[in-house]
Amino acid sequence: MRGSLLSYTERAKHCPSALAAQFLRLMDEKQTNLALSADVTKSDELLALAEQLGPAICLLKTHIDIISDFTPQLTKRLMELAKQHRFLIFEDRKFADIGNTVKHQYEGGIYRIADWADIINAHSLPGPGIVKGLAEVGLTKHRALLLLAEMSSAGHLMNADYAANTLAIAESFPEFVIGFITQHALSTDPHWIYLTPGVQFNGSGDKLGQQYISPEHAILEKGNDVIIVGRGILAADDRVKAAKKYRDSGFNAYLQRCGGK
Repeated sequence: MRGSLLSYTERAKHCPSALAAQFLRLMDEKQTNLALSADVTKSDELLALAEQLGPAICLLKTHIDIISDFTPQLTKRLMELAKQHRFLIFEDRKFADIGNTVKHQYEGGIYRIADWADIINAHSLPGPGIVKGLAEVGLTKHRALLLLAEMSSAGHLMNADYAANTLAIAESFPEFVIGFITQHALSTDPHWIYLTPGVQFNGSGDKLGQQYISPEHAILEKGNDVIIVGRGILAADDRVKAAKKYRDSGFNAYLQRCGGK
């Protein structure tokens, strides 16, 4: 059966990665497939978002290197909030170098990403060595990786061949690579998880090339699993209300897709 027609919980049984299985079950149990793109620059605001919107999300996506007042206490507190509100942390680092370099970027430096981020992502452009380097760090810490197959920006260079090659690399590391950042599902295999950025109810894009699609379009027409929403929530007058609207829309579309399971 096509993977997207199964429930998240049914798909969890097919996952080589324990974290992927946990993530899929979490979405069903919590009844949300909403990821919050928390692109803020202050620690207090990031923690406030995690506290305020944590109950509505399955995943908190961070850009830790834009936090101007970063300290290790920030990530410690994020992990506490993730446990309290039952969401995973995804550091949107987009690694894009040779294996030896990304290995050090992942485990060391001032951010020590591998110590607190459940999920990271990387470009497949450098080839399988980038996954090998990250896996040497991440697997021992029970972490997981998403590969970038497509982006939501206009004019990106990730064509169909690029996406197919990205899938091929992922298939060589099924215990570490759990899915893709993409605009559409790449395979019928049920264990891959598809996260789509650029989701918003209103607006076709921004002046810097971002393009938006609706939650229903992302889930029902493109076959994705997780909607990533940033400005649609962050720019709202009532962020809690906006998050609930996106959560309900995304999860209802998923229920419709898999027949209400």
